[in-house]
Amino acid sequence: MTSEAPFHAKLADGPAGGFARWLQTADGVQIRVGVWPEGGTKGTVFLLPGRTEYIEKYGRAATDLAQRGYATVSIDWRGQGLADRPLDAQLTGHVDDFGEYQLDMDAVLTFARAEGLPEPWFMLAHSMGGCIGLRSLMGQHPFKAAAFSAPMWGILIAAWMRPMAMALSSASRWLRFDDRLVPGTKETTYVLNSPFLANSLTTDPEMWDYMRQQALACPELVLAGPSLGWLQAALKECHALSLLASPDLAVVTALGLQERIVDTGPVHARMARWPKGTLSLYPGAEHEVMMERPATRERFFDEACALFDLHL
Repeated sequence: MTSEAPFHAKLADGPAGGFARWLQTADGVQIRVGVWPEGGTKGTVFLLPGRTEYIEKYGRAATDLAQRGYATVSIDWRGQGLADRPLDAQLTGHVDDFGEYQLDMDAVLTFARAEGLPEPWFMLAHSMGGCIGLRSLMGQHPFKAAAFSAPMWGILIAAWMRPMAMALSSASRWLRFDDRLVPGTKETTYVLNSPFLANSLTTDPEMWDYMRQQALACPELVLAGPSLGWLQAALKECHALSLLASPDLAVVTALGLQERIVDTGPVHARMARWPKGTLSLYPGAEHEVMMERPATRERFFDEACALFDLHL
């Protein structure tokens, strides 16, 4: 069962006709799905956001996809955007287990089938969405090909800190302080507490301003640092995925050469052994390839959609 949900079309700056709906997951969590149906002459791209993100952030990406013939579906994962948040500390990003995100995926796919969104379907997954998306591809799925942007297949932690991080995050669950912020993270959202020149997301001032203006206009959309529980769940899922062979699916993975958010080692390792996979490196780009300078964004969407076009 779905119902109309708030949708900030002006802030999203996406194609005309965008809308959002509330969905109920199998475990009773309310999440939000967003759709830009315009341009879907070739099919539909399921754009899976990263941690802290929300549907409206990808309005301009939906325009890029529409220009290449694809409709876009995106999602507010549980715990972020306008979806239900599990903690009293609303800005802390938290999940008990990454398997819960698969329930969100299930709800979105059920909605897409009911809406009759144009097929074939493709996946485009960024950062944490890349972790969730990869897990989805390990089972039965409807996707014909996939593109990843800086996928979170490993957590970037200094080698000497990794044992401490794993021990602390694991202990937090047993000692019931897993809702606390990870040490060193902040209670405010990144784009509002970091100067542009020092940020690790993008080198494009226009896209940085796009993200900041959204956060300022709709603070209810944003998220701050992750909880110790989220960190423990993320470390566990990344390790579990690292033990599995890559799916029999054509993929392209984009990685900025200035990446400082995710651990790039597991990305290189997986792509080196993915039979139908291509790793595409972007000189000068930070974490948010889809929010980078125009030439970088154009290259990314051209490469992703060229792959999708081969599987129509």
